[in-house]
Amino acid sequence: MPPRRTKAVPASATTMGVTPSTPATVSSTTSSRRKPATRGTGYHLEGTFDSVGQQREVIVIDDSESPAHAAARAAAPVTRKRTRAQVAAEAAAHHPPANGYNGADGPPNSTGSMKKRKVDEVSDVGVVKKPKQKVPTSTSLNYAPPSKPAPAAAPAAATQLDDAEGHFIVRPEDWIGNKYKIVRLLGQGTFGKVVEARHIETRKKVAIKVIRAVQKYRDASRIEIRVLETLKKHDPHNLNKCIHLEEYFDYRGHPCLVSELYGMSVFDFLKQNSFAPFPIKHIQDFAKSLLKSVDFLHRLRLVHTDLKPENILLVSNDSRLNGPRVKGSKARSILLNTDIRLIDFGSATFENEYHSSVVSTRHYRAPEIILGLPWSYPCDLFSIGCILVEFYTGDALFQTHDNLEHLAMMEVVMGKMPSRMVDKGRAKKPEFFKGNKIDYPNPSVSRSSRKFVKSLKPLHELIPPTSTHNKLFLDLIQRLLDFDPDHRITVSQALHHSYCTLDIPEGATCT
Repeated sequence: MPPRRTKAVPASATTMGVTPSTPATVSSTTSSRRKPATRGTGYHLEGTFDSVGQQREVIVIDDSESPAHAAARAAAPVTRKRTRAQVAAEAAAHHPPANGYNGADGPPNSTGSMKKRKVDEVSDVGVVKKPKQKVPTSTSLNYAPPSKPAPAAAPAAATQLDDAEGHFIVRPEDWIGNKYKIVRLLGQGTFGKVVEARHIETRKKVAIKVIRAVQKYRDASRIEIRVLETLKKHDPHNLNKCIHLEEYFDYRGHPCLVSELYGMSVFDFLKQNSFAPFPIKHIQDFAKSLLKSVDFLHRLRLVHTDLKPENILLVSNDSRLNGPRVKGSKARSILLNTDIRLIDFGSATFENEYHSSVVSTRHYRAPEIILGLPWSYPCDLFSIGCILVEFYTGDALFQTHDNLEHLAMMEVVMGKMPSRMVDKGRAKKPEFFKGNKIDYPNPSVSRSSRKFVKSLKPLHELIPPTSTHNKLFLDLIQRLLDFDPDHRITVSQALHHSYCTLDIPEGATCT
């Protein structure tokens, strides 16, 4: 015979009217019987089925009757209780009545009814009530648990934030940081992208420069932030018209620089206007504003190093059409406001700090940089000279991507390279020279390159000195584009040049 499994009724059961004068045991294989205690009730085992069709064992406790019947009941012979097998057999043949409770449990709330308690659960009072169980029908005896629910669909892959090169992927209405929502892409470059965004509370629109999530660009952004904070500190009211940093934050690996939102770049306006030249009055306005901004930088011992039309923003794009429409051509747009802001200080360098060997965008790069010579403030003045000529003609002055060709173009436009520059350049870049001159054209130079360089015009042909304005403008450009940086005009000298003080009426032409 297998060992008997027993469970003692806890002493705290006295609070439920049960007095275990001797330990009560429950057999796992046979029914048990017990004489009722002098004061209290007896109990017996019953088999039942739970909600998933598994047979369970419960204790049935017979509640005390009234005192008047207790003595007579104690004298009556003990009746053998049903075995678990009998209970199971009866339960299998039983169908629950229509009133919703189990007949085996008796009518609910009747005095002297048998209340079931789970054997395997104990509460703070010793016994826990077992919920009423329906006696299983033939259907429930053959019950099979439902199959496991289908696994939940895998969550959608996280939205891709960056492209393969670390550029932030711009999606209108996406959040950027915890205060802004993206409106649209404004532009992009090597450093990253610029987006128009809206402050979610104030509704103010701003420009946010989102740096690429690449370490070298993140490092460069720290330098740019330092420069921008320096500019704002020394010019809180922005009298020098350099862009101001409003705030900065990091968004998922992208440094984000927030500034005021302005209009399009001067380059984009040129492009939109079919590269038509600006009016000479507007060129003078741009020249004075740009020189003032650069003078402010140089006084702070900063070199911008990347001056170009793309880095000059219009405060407003508003314009008017000038002249009648001609069939097959577009009318020329004339700006209503020439106020500008200088931007992009990502390459700005303090004079007393490390200087990279190559700076500036190719078309606006000074000859000393191409020759590998030391560079400083004068390289910004050379870039300004290139920009002003582009405003006057509508075309970039030096459209090339080859160093030797670039130097050859400079000689056509600006005149022969001085011997002093040749000597210095030959020591650094001997491959560009043959004897005492630039080695152009050489046998490796293409025919198209020779033809293109030959087609260029010198400055005095690009800006014919046919008026006071043109004479002064040409003189300023020649000084800005001097081959030798030591002889090039300074920004302070340029601001005091007669061209900048010349009174040019609105609508004046260059003739």
